[in-house]
Amino acid sequence: MKFYSYLVLSLGLWIAASVAYAGEFVVRDIQVEGLQRISAGTVFNYLPVQTGSTVSEQDYPDIIRTLFKTGFFTDVQLERSGNVLIVTVTERPAIAEVQIEGNKDISTDDLKKALTSVGLVEGRVFDRSLLDKVEQELLQQYYSRGRYAVQINSQVRPLERNRVAIKLSISEGAVASISQINIVGNKAFTEKELLSLIQSSTTGWLSFFTKDDQYAKQKLAADIETLRSFYLDRGYLKFNVESTQVSITPDKKDVYITINMTEGEPYTVENVHLTGAFGVVPEAELRKLIDIKPGETFSRAKITEITKSIGQRLGEEGYAFANVNTVPQVNDESRKVDLTFLVDPGRRVYVRRVNFKGNIKTQDEVLRREMRQAEGAGYSTKDLDRSKTRLQRLDYLESVNVEMSAVPGTNDQVDVNYTLVERPSGSLLFGIGYGQESGLLLNASVTQNNFLGTGNQMSLVLNNSDIGANYSLSYNNPYYTIDGVSRGFRIYYQDIDAAQVNTANYVLNSYGAQVSFGFPLNEFDTLLVLPGYDHIQIDTTDSTPVEIIDYINKNGDNFNEFKLDSSWVRDSRNRTIFPTSGGLNQISAEVAIPGSDAQYYKLSYRGIFYYPLTRWMTWSLGGEIGYGDGYGDTNGLPFFENFYAGGLRSVRGYKANTLGPRYSNNEPIGGAFKTTASTQLILPVPFMDKSENVRVAAFFDAGNVFATTSDFDANELRYSIGLSGLWLSPLGPIVLSVAAPLNDQSEDETEAFQFSFGVPFN
Repeated sequence: MKFYSYLVLSLGLWIAASVAYAGEFVVRDIQVEGLQRISAGTVFNYLPVQTGSTVSEQDYPDIIRTLFKTGFFTDVQLERSGNVLIVTVTERPAIAEVQIEGNKDISTDDLKKALTSVGLVEGRVFDRSLLDKVEQELLQQYYSRGRYAVQINSQVRPLERNRVAIKLSISEGAVASISQINIVGNKAFTEKELLSLIQSSTTGWLSFFTKDDQYAKQKLAADIETLRSFYLDRGYLKFNVESTQVSITPDKKDVYITINMTEGEPYTVENVHLTGAFGVVPEAELRKLIDIKPGETFSRAKITEITKSIGQRLGEEGYAFANVNTVPQVNDESRKVDLTFLVDPGRRVYVRRVNFKGNIKTQDEVLRREMRQAEGAGYSTKDLDRSKTRLQRLDYLESVNVEMSAVPGTNDQVDVNYTLVERPSGSLLFGIGYGQESGLLLNASVTQNNFLGTGNQMSLVLNNSDIGANYSLSYNNPYYTIDGVSRGFRIYYQDIDAAQVNTANYVLNSYGAQVSFGFPLNEFDTLLVLPGYDHIQIDTTDSTPVEIIDYINKNGDNFNEFKLDSSWVRDSRNRTIFPTSGGLNQISAEVAIPGSDAQYYKLSYRGIFYYPLTRWMTWSLGGEIGYGDGYGDTNGLPFFENFYAGGLRSVRGYKANTLGPRYSNNEPIGGAFKTTASTQLILPVPFMDKSENVRVAAFFDAGNVFATTSDFDANELRYSIGLSGLWLSPLGPIVLSVAAPLNDQSEDETEAFQFSFGVPFN
């Protein structure tokens, strides 16, 4: 019995082993069938089996899975023919073309970039699941833009040679607008106050431009942060937005938003501490920067500004990586906060190199002379910022970006890298312009603001217009000396028909030369001295006012003038073209010195200041005042040196040069005293996200000219409001304004629309 039992057991094990290894074989060859575009070598690279490998049917699922993971195939089958493994595949089709139609809000280029990033591009293998994912992503993109009625229809059309054409048809639908915003839970501040803080808004008369009535999830999140900051800046430490509900009407056109909040109570500051290390900066200096005192309401904005100020002060002394943290200790029972400013200056950092990138034309020396941060010196945020501003103020640089990089192998050195974008600094111009003040303008000019990359300015101008001729040659070297003393010269010839610029009827012919020297007094102040000579000849016509004829009969019609002009200029603008912060102050004196045929002086002040209100909006305030008179044997200011007002460069809405006193024939005479002022709100340009060459502003102008200071009468000032635009086009500046005079009188000459093209502006 034992023998038979052993025999049966052995037979069972042999049968089981035979069944288990019946499908196992050694692969002597591998054949791949069904390939159209994909090479056999590609399949062999992914295939986890090689010739000589031992394979059984139990390995087939793993082999098939591996090939499926490549994404190249829709079907994979394995067969055995003797010791040959046969792999039969069905390839996924290739994408032959991708068409997009119906999109307007999102450009085709942006859509195709998104499709390319996920692999849905011509030449790639088509994956239907990937197309479905793309459709969902596009829907989310349109939803974020407030287009909830968007419909995306995808069509896949089979082509020959196992290819497909994909077509995305997009119906964007109308943008859903916010119909109502409700804020629930506010007690300390009215709903109107809170709604005025956030970007989201119901439809208003400017919504077409600002799009503030379009709902977007990101914008609502930003609005909630705005509300949070508003409350935290006023001491409400426990402020919280409990929930937000956004609902949309069935027609997907109207959005209703509800914000539920809890305000809490305001907290006050009980104690303020300053601790840590301060490097070489005296502790007393840092304490002066802490302008929040015990008893004041807690303000996150003020605390943030304090930490920033301390960091900047440490940065001025070379602590580039200073860390300033605020540690608050909150007592909820008393609603008081102890503040501790913890300072860690880190190591002092030195600048190894200052590098410039992007200056294709401008010489390296021209840029380095503007640097206030020296190589080898301690790192200084103040000097770096000022260096960047000085570069931005160069007319031939469009943009400047500065970055700092650590020097490998050191922990106390950095390189400062300025990336520049140069703007065209020169022009050879032959053209035609028109201005309401100058008429038809035929011009030929060669201008270089960066002559041969040296930073020097050179200009040759030949202009003929309805008002006469103007020929000039000028040159200026802003760094005649290494200390920044400038030197230049100008020679000119003019023949002006004064009647064409709305003044009295006479012709002024003049030529002359002038030398200029500029002496920098400090970082912002410059003294200009401009000695020169003018020869002036006055020609009359049959319509010349009798007052001018009497003047000529008494004083002659030729004047040789030896002049000494000077100016003090304080310029703190962040750039000279389209500034957004800082200001310009200029006090000027123009004197015809003894020995001149007419002895006189003219004093003037011009100032303009820019205040950034938001990232995209700037407020400017400016004004000009001028006074002149004769001295010695000259009685009063010569009529051809009078001040004038009205027009694009003065009080807009009134015809150029027509304000003020009149001759006996009712032609404008100008005056010896001028005062003008203007305020502007510089706005974003509609339909343009960003432009360095366009500026639009709403303005209010005021001013007039008077015979003398004793004739000044505030009731005689003229006012206007309007909109203006300036475009630095490739063909020259284009200036436009639409103005409405507010208190014009019957004798005033008004002009609602004013423009100039190809005429230099100041």
